[in-house]
Amino acid sequence: MRLPHFDLDAPADKNYRPPTTFPLGPFKKYKYNPILRPDPDIEWECAYLYNATAIVVGIHVVMLYRAQNKQKVSSVGLAWSTDGVNFQKHKKPVIAATEKYELGGGIEDPRIVRDPESKLFVVTYTAYDLQSARLCVATSEDLLHWTKYGPIVPATWKEIAISTEGHPFIRPNWTKSGAIFNERNKDGKYYMIWGDSQLHLAESTDLKHWKPTSNNPNVNLWARQILHRENWLIESGPAPIKMSSANGNKWIFLYNAATTGGQDLAKGTYTINQMLVDYDDIHAGPLARAEKPTLKPESYNEVWGQVNQVVFCEGIVQFNGEWFLYYGQGDSELGVAIAPVA
Repeated sequence: MRLPHFDLDAPADKNYRPPTTFPLGPFKKYKYNPILRPDPDIEWECAYLYNATAIVVGIHVVMLYRAQNKQKVSSVGLAWSTDGVNFQKHKKPVIAATEKYELGGGIEDPRIVRDPESKLFVVTYTAYDLQSARLCVATSEDLLHWTKYGPIVPATWKEIAISTEGHPFIRPNWTKSGAIFNERNKDGKYYMIWGDSQLHLAESTDLKHWKPTSNNPNVNLWARQILHRENWLIESGPAPIKMSSANGNKWIFLYNAATTGGQDLAKGTYTINQMLVDYDDIHAGPLARAEKPTLKPESYNEVWGQVNQVVFCEGIVQFNGEWFLYYGQGDSELGVAIAPVA
């Protein structure tokens, strides 16, 4: 197996067309899901494989996926495809636990963008030491070798979380799930939407070094749970997608949500959803939320898995005239849903 060469000169999809309508879709789940499963013969990914991010580089869709061994230590693996559904995997992890704050639980849930100026690949990920989850950033020139920049949120952060019974509680030093706008705002900064109980903002001038727009969770509150399907948690999905210029500076933001149950959703059900964002007024929060979820658990491996009732998205690309939305199935395997480009 020959590993493709991914470098800073590799182009993005020259046929890319920005979306003209909100929300994206409708998406149809690929009939041959799951498209990736754990390999029982490879120790670092022998138990579970799910929650992948993706980016188009040249003729390939390149995927960074989360994998776990039998001890449930997470690492990030690399895979690539020329059609968006059939992937080859690199045999070694490309981001693994090396730092004290990563040991025990490992590297979780990557989300990727590309620096429009330097062309560096930029990933956010969660470092988990079995006590605290910390939002971190790393960069790479080739998708194989990564430079880590450490946690971006101070350890004094106190997350306001919701229990599965719907009760609020304080969770200290718990930060996750950073989705980066890969374009400078009119104020010259880059922004990131992050969080998994409520959504917050962080800012950067170089995509490497980040800080919350406020270290006070009550001040730095970009979006809270409003809809029934998100009343347990609301969590960033992949990098936001810029719409066509005819819509102004509007972006589509996919996010994950979970509910305490009721209506048509069982307790603990995760869904994939969409928001509309005005990047010129980023601090104002979302403009709109789609009325219905983009995806919800339906197949057996989505309803039953390491965690039941889960579909979870961190990756979406436009490739060969279609949208490919990659999502975890039951925190165990990886699926894709596909929609035409409108």
